[in-house]
Amino acid sequence: MSHAEGVNIKRRRVLIATTAAIGAVGVGAIATPFVRSWYPSAKAEAAGAAVVTDISSVENGQMITVKYRGKPIFIVKRTDEMVANLAKVTPKLADPTSESSVQPEYCKNETRSIEPSILVVEGVCTHLGCAPMFRPEVGAADLGGSDWFGGFFCPCHGSMYDLSGRVYSGMPAPLNLPIPEYSIDGTTLTVGEA
Repeated sequence: MSHAEGVNIKRRRVLIATTAAIGAVGVGAIATPFVRSWYPSAKAEAAGAAVVTDISSVENGQMITVKYRGKPIFIVKRTDEMVANLAKVTPKLADPTSESSVQPEYCKNETRSIEPSILVVEGVCTHLGCAPMFRPEVGAADLGGSDWFGGFFCPCHGSMYDLSGRVYSGMPAPLNLPIPEYSIDGTTLTVGEA
């Protein structure tokens, strides 16, 4: 074995190692954007992010709407009278205890809320997805007169919900309005986190 052959073997090994290293860097450079394309976009991440709202300026009997995951979320600050009227409509409801409806476990009560004075509910009718209107007035003639104690009315097909988002019996809507995960810390309400 001559000295020239030994040098060629060393040179060959160096060239193979260098080529492999450059190839690995090239594969990494190509694979990185491909793998990154699987990550959700900033817009998608923002759509799923929790929504934080200051409710200190919401007056008694008033509703505000925020958007969470592309859906309107109704936040109603109920008066003591509104809360007291919930028991009056219980016999007229399809699912008064919300057994068949979607809500967190901590909202399975008559008020369907953490705090009785604050209702947080998805503003999407469970019939065909229309947006119900907030109708807080008691005794509205177009909604049943003395049987109406305030709530939500879907103008698309006439479904009616009480001020806890519970659907009345005999309506096209099969379920109560869904309640998202939420938390309240003083006057800060966070939708999307319990």
